[in-house]
Amino acid sequence: MEYAGKVLIFVQNLPVPFDRRVWLESLALTERGYKVSVICPTGKHGRFNKFAEEIDGIHIYRYPAPIEAHGILGYIGEFSYCFFMAFLLSLWVWFRHGIDIVHACNPPETYFVIGAFYKLFNKKFVFDHHDLSPEMYLAKGGRENGILYRILLFLEKRTFKTADTVITTNQSHKQIAIERGGLAADNVTIVRSGPDFDRLQLLEPETELKDGHPYLVCYLGEMCSQDGVDLLLYVADKVRNQFDRKDIKFVLMGGGPELDYLRSLKSELGLDGIVELTGRVSDEDLCRYLSTADLCVDPDPYTEWSDKSTMNKIAEYMAFGKAIVAFELTENHYTAGDAALFVEPNDTDKMAEAIIELINDDKARQRMGTYGMTRVKEHLAWEYSIPMLYSAYDKVTKPSSPRTVVYPQTNP
Repeated sequence: MEYAGKVLIFVQNLPVPFDRRVWLESLALTERGYKVSVICPTGKHGRFNKFAEEIDGIHIYRYPAPIEAHGILGYIGEFSYCFFMAFLLSLWVWFRHGIDIVHACNPPETYFVIGAFYKLFNKKFVFDHHDLSPEMYLAKGGRENGILYRILLFLEKRTFKTADTVITTNQSHKQIAIERGGLAADNVTIVRSGPDFDRLQLLEPETELKDGHPYLVCYLGEMCSQDGVDLLLYVADKVRNQFDRKDIKFVLMGGGPELDYLRSLKSELGLDGIVELTGRVSDEDLCRYLSTADLCVDPDPYTEWSDKSTMNKIAEYMAFGKAIVAFELTENHYTAGDAALFVEPNDTDKMAEAIIELINDDKARQRMGTYGMTRVKEHLAWEYSIPMLYSAYDKVTKPSSPRTVVYPQTNP
């Protein structure tokens, strides 16, 4: 077998293969001939808890997930622990499998130190720019120009400077890498996190999922303070009480640190029969709900972080042919285009009105859903990102990288 090199991927915020972007990248690199290893934390709730396993030829090494961090000291402790565990495991991977390329995903931007270490041994460092950590900090209530904000900017810049090449998720992130990171445009490659149709299967609608309601509105995503799911509960309250629409059920799928608070808020608003918070769901249930939904919604409020971030949920809604209601954000608009009805950011009244408008207009929902599914299939699906990933790797693959070729025998 021919192989292109040995890749070690670091990711901290989710276990693999639950982190879909990292998993799809790993599979694509394996398909190209790279030998891939991944270091990540274990999962929660009994999933992805093996410390070492091989899946589809990819070696996955996990360390025990840290306790949920709170406050500055908590985050410093979490990042330090994860960094230390990841570095120790990287030495094991180096010894057992070898390393040619270190591929680090953020947040946080601390793995440039490991990248710099391996560059001393003539390894290459690829930075996979998933998120805008300084903007994320502000979105969570941090203080601009405070000490922690400046530290995050410093870590981000050092990561950009250390990387041999940068992979990022959209044009807004690429502009940050150029302007704030000082990188040349041709050294930043956009690899979008497109939907994977091997995972997302359109199924026959199941009316029983609507719990006796004629209409179903779905949300899919994380339940964190910056994601606006609390705003969606207030929107559901307005739909139910202000507009007196008892015919609409809301199902909110996803887990995260705010889930318990959101369940409490749901009860306080009297929405127990109207809104269902499922927690994390399997891919099968995700497909069942999104196949049945009449409308999907993204309540991410405007922040500098959300405006510049590509929300994976938008493209996944489109993959199921669903019309969308969302706040007007730059990258949301690029992704969805005419598949979404955009409303003034952070305005729950406008979002509630938009939901009612589309629920009342079957033809508009069908037209928007068809547009969205076509856009995903022709432009945004993961298959269109794979060549860009390969292009980024081609920039750092050395001609002298170890290659072993076995030619098939032929009859004379």
